[in-house]
Amino acid sequence: MTQPPSLNPKLLLSTASIKRGIERLEKCISDLIVFDVRTMVDGESPPLDALTLAIKDILERSFGENTSAYKRFIGAANLRHGGALELLSGQAPDYNSNTRRNIGRSVGLLKAAQEALKEDLAEHDPSIEVGSSAEKPAVVPSNRVFVVHGHDEGARELVARFLMQLGFVPIILHEQANRGGTVIEKIEAYGDVGFAVVLLTPDDEGSVKGGTSEPRVRQNVLLELGYFLGRLGRDKVCALKRGTVEIPSDFAGVVWESMDGNDWKQALGRELEAAGHEIDWNKVMRT
Repeated sequence: MTQPPSLNPKLLLSTASIKRGIERLEKCISDLIVFDVRTMVDGESPPLDALTLAIKDILERSFGENTSAYKRFIGAANLRHGGALELLSGQAPDYNSNTRRNIGRSVGLLKAAQEALKEDLAEHDPSIEVGSSAEKPAVVPSNRVFVVHGHDEGARELVARFLMQLGFVPIILHEQANRGGTVIEKIEAYGDVGFAVVLLTPDDEGSVKGGTSEPRVRQNVLLELGYFLGRLGRDKVCALKRGTVEIPSDFAGVVWESMDGNDWKQALGRELEAAGHEIDWNKVMRT
């Protein structure tokens, strides 16, 4: 029977080296959050390649190559998406969406790597507190935000990029694996989020029988709006309306914010903060 390859022992770093590793990881996380996937050309991006190399170098210096910790976090360096599966199936690769999804996963892994280094730092210096067992830790809401959208890709990209700049991970349904499930099963599978943003955009037209057609929200958007209102509660759902669109009477009590202009960013920031999330208002005002 083939024996699994042995792992190298974890590096024993000095306090200064651990602190430097934590700071370098923070720089990578910040660079990933502000990276604009729209700057890629056919999936290529020299800055993203540089970030990949930086992440590999930091993880190797902080944990040692071929260690269990290194293998646990090295997936953070998988940033690019070549679109091979789409090409084989005859579809045009969606580099932006796939890369944004990879960046969100990478940010989560790098934050976990930071926490591991902070625990190592506490072992070196007991005066550094990384958590107190004397009191129950506060529940931190998930930084995953489900983005419900229709056909307005521009609105979807604006919101997703804004959320990433604030440190959230946008979950967009069509970017997730189907795994043989129905649409509602897929929503349930990926609906473990701390907040939902619903984009009410005029993608369809309709009217009562004999009436005049008016712009309407797509039916799947209304379905998912109702689902997340029930699952998360009204205080964890923010509806953003773009353009002129009819809101069904069943949802007349839902508070929505206009997405025409830039005030929606402050409004969404306030809703996220009210739901228990920490918001860097300097980043809100800069975007």
